[in-house]
Amino acid sequence: MSNVYDKAQELKRTLAESEEFIGLKSLHEQIATDEVASRMLNNFRQLQLELQQKQMQGVQITEEEAQQAQQQFELVQQHELISKLMEAEQRLSVIIGDVNKIITEPLEEIYGESGQE
Repeated sequence: MSNVYDKAQELKRTLAESEEFIGLKSLHEQIATDEVASRMLNNFRQLQLELQQKQMQGVQITEEEAQQAQQQFELVQQHELISKLMEAEQRLSVIIGDVNKIITEPLEEIYGESGQE
């Protein structure tokens, strides 16, 4: 019987060789060489992180902060490279979510049915 860690390593290699991952990596490299895009993306991600930390701490996000986040999002979406990056991240996220569902199916067989009683 094969080792589950060996299969995980194989899955890692397959993901790294996928068209979706290679495209995402290429977009990251392009943004890294574009000072404006890099700064815009970093500012947006920093704002996202700050708001997520507030939520995790149970602090209510103000209307002003929500509007600022929305404005930042709209701004970065207008940049072609950043927009493509976000789309690529979303596609890869869907794949990883699908893989996660597949590999956790055995646990669902054990725990999923008892939660439906």
